[in-house]
Amino acid sequence: MPVVLSLNIAQQTLPVDYAQVGTTGIDKRPVPGPLRVSAPGPKGSSGSGVEGDAIADQAHHGGDHQAVYGYAREDLDWWQGELGAELRNGQFGENLTTQGIDHTHALVGERWRVGTALLEVTAPRIPCKTFAGFLEQRGWVKRFTRAERPGAYFRVLEAGSVATGDEIAVVHRPDHDITVGLFFRALLTDAGLLPRLLEAGDSVPPEVVELVHRRTSTTLDS
Repeated sequence: MPVVLSLNIAQQTLPVDYAQVGTTGIDKRPVPGPLRVSAPGPKGSSGSGVEGDAIADQAHHGGDHQAVYGYAREDLDWWQGELGAELRNGQFGENLTTQGIDHTHALVGERWRVGTALLEVTAPRIPCKTFAGFLEQRGWVKRFTRAERPGAYFRVLEAGSVATGDEIAVVHRPDHDITVGLFFRALLTDAGLLPRLLEAGDSVPPEVVELVHRRTSTTLDS
């Protein structure tokens, strides 16, 4: 049975020189919970969907379609082998470190019952300078992109509580084949896939929908 191996939050933002806004909440640490999970509101005017979790760069992180970030322990273990270093739960900035469930092949719009909350898969995590700086890895953005193990963002359809050890149940799979991995490739390595993201409907973050329309319009005009 898939479970929440660890529930992780940043209880405060930290001043750093590698973050665009000068501070970051990427350094998330395990807490037992339970913590309330809820829809925080639109990006740019709200933060994390997880109670007590701090986000610094609200222009690029947080908001309804990035309310919760999940990463599989299995993928962290794979990275441990690649990097030759121990990676604790929460070290990739994830709120949920899971065990027994695949994020990369999850469908956008797939719904997971986690604790008493209902979460919906919305998008992959896109690597950034802050992520690279926090891990102290040169060339990290390119390396993370090549690996195609991005983890998944979720929006909260039903607020509830989540704690370490809670079971995860997939309660709905949409009728399309747009996975988190395909979404990741469309944004970073294969722009020809971008129009397909619209097949996932309103599960797709609004800024990505705008990107697809803008790219499509540019292609048609050229």
